[in-house]
Amino acid sequence: MAAKAGKETKTNREVVLGFLEEAESWQLLSSQFPSKVGGRPAWLSQVDLPTVSELQCEKCKLPTVFLLQVYAPVTEHDRCFHRTLFVFCCKTPACYSRNDNKCFKVFRCQLPRKNDFYPFDPPSDEKPDQLMDDHQVLSSGLKLCRLCGCLGQKACSRCHSVTYCSKEHQTIDWKHRHKKECSNEASQSSEELNSFLFPEWELVTEPEELPAKDEKLHESHSLDQESMTCLNNGLENSELESMALHETQDTKVFQKFKKRIANEPQQVLRYCKEGSPLWVSAEHVPRDEEVPECPCGAKRLFEFQIMPQLLNHLKVDRTDASIDWGTVAIYTCADSCDQGTKYSAEFIWKQDFSGEQAV
Repeated sequence: MAAKAGKETKTNREVVLGFLEEAESWQLLSSQFPSKVGGRPAWLSQVDLPTVSELQCEKCKLPTVFLLQVYAPVTEHDRCFHRTLFVFCCKTPACYSRNDNKCFKVFRCQLPRKNDFYPFDPPSDEKPDQLMDDHQVLSSGLKLCRLCGCLGQKACSRCHSVTYCSKEHQTIDWKHRHKKECSNEASQSSEELNSFLFPEWELVTEPEELPAKDEKLHESHSLDQESMTCLNNGLENSELESMALHETQDTKVFQKFKKRIANEPQQVLRYCKEGSPLWVSAEHVPRDEEVPECPCGAKRLFEFQIMPQLLNHLKVDRTDASIDWGTVAIYTCADSCDQGTKYSAEFIWKQDFSGEQAV
């Protein structure tokens, strides 16, 4: 994602597609600046991690879980020579109310090329002789939750050898494996990916290539976005006319979504910085004023979206309920403002399928 995502400009607005591939574990460590899905976060800054309260689901108040990260530097600014966006989500199906984004969190972190954590030169494509295991302790000395890989400041009161972000995660890990480890019945296995985490994949990218017949569709994308915004702002028609118009528009939007992804049905992410999302419905499209400005005062603009196809790889299906979304759009500070080594919260908009739609 790094090389390709960083080259996006306002003029071409090229769409870059994300796909999942298997990778060796060392390729997904922080020192390799990965884009990835699942497992534990590969933190960019080694200090100032999001706090437990910042990572809480706003509905159930339980800790959210790492979903994915996208390495997307903005090369024209040294302050974001390294730049990664981190997305977290709740694992409680009941929190996924229709078109409600309170079960998601997104953070932006960026560093200049010369920083306190990484060499000036890019990492080698070969496996290093020595690797820093950043699953439980970062290079800065910060301890991580043994279960989820987020900031962990609660140590096991018995052995003090493992730490957790919350009582909830400590309880889960105790039942899963630490009860035996703590009583010396089994050796600790920090490398093991527990079933609580989403399956881990590398996120690889390639530019979207549209058949010639679809070029016109691509060019009209911004116009369709404007039309949907107008529709959501409300039209001065009778109630019946509005319903009929909406139904027609919604069908048109969904058919366009299906047609656009048919060329690459395995895509799990679409990156188009300062472009427009590919919506799944004419319903619940954000108006400009519904996307809050960054605290620095700059607008937040669309950067990438998470596709529903990703759900097929997360092993979240249950007979009673499951986490779900139509698409999840991420909006970030247009200036990629300098926040030092901190993780800055950005904005997420979740849109669900309407009616009986299905991909």
